Amino acid sequence: MKRIIILGAPGSGKGTQAQLLSKSLCIPFISAGEILRQEIKKNEKTRSYIKNTINQGKLVKSSFMIQLIKENIQKKNSFNGFILDGFPRTIEQAKSLKKYIAIEYAIYLNIEYKDIINRIEGRLIHKPSGRTYHSIFNPPKQHNVDDITGEILSKRKDDTKKIIKTRFEEYIKHTQPLIHWFQKEKKKIHYLEIEANQSINHIHKKIINHLNKKKKYK
Repeated sequence: MKRIIILGAPGSGKGTQAQLLSKSLCIPFISAGEILRQEIKKNEKTRSYIKNTINQGKLVKSSFMIQLIKENIQKKNSFNGFILDGFPRTIEQAKSLKKYIAIEYAIYLNIEYKDIINRIEGRLIHKPSGRTYHSIFNPPKQHNVDDITGEILSKRKDDTKKIIKTRFEEYIKHTQPLIHWFQKEKKKIHYLEIEANQSINHIHKKIINHLNKKKKYK
């Protein structure tokens, strides 16, 4: 069983790597961002709160996010494990998640701010599935069209320089301390840090090699 968390700043490639791992390991990919987008569609009570928070580049309340994550883990076919992208984002969330389920692997994709701008400005998404592409680094087979469905791709509304800057500042404030927390948990959680400014396939192979190691943890 492999229960994996993908960590990293917005634009570090978390979603892309999570999708690849999901296919390679045959375990579900659970995206916090996609969960929130689905919640916006179906729940009128929380719609405005989530939209306003996301559009400002900020984080939704931990208690609210944890409940949604729990519900989705239970819904997914996660008997053999799962991959979490975009959660946890704070130490508080990590500790709360730890009470609920044991995470085995934490993979941190490290990237500089200037590279984030280049990546996010060219990012394209397939809204129904959450599949992500990039106009330069990971282009679809056909220009601006999803590889699987043939549907038109789009850009996220929060992929602007102003919002990216806010999201990165939130990341530094909340998630960087979380990285240090995971580093201290090395005896309990298999931790891997990778420079994200490399090819998608190279990063994927490094992650798979790490997951396949027969290393014993106390």
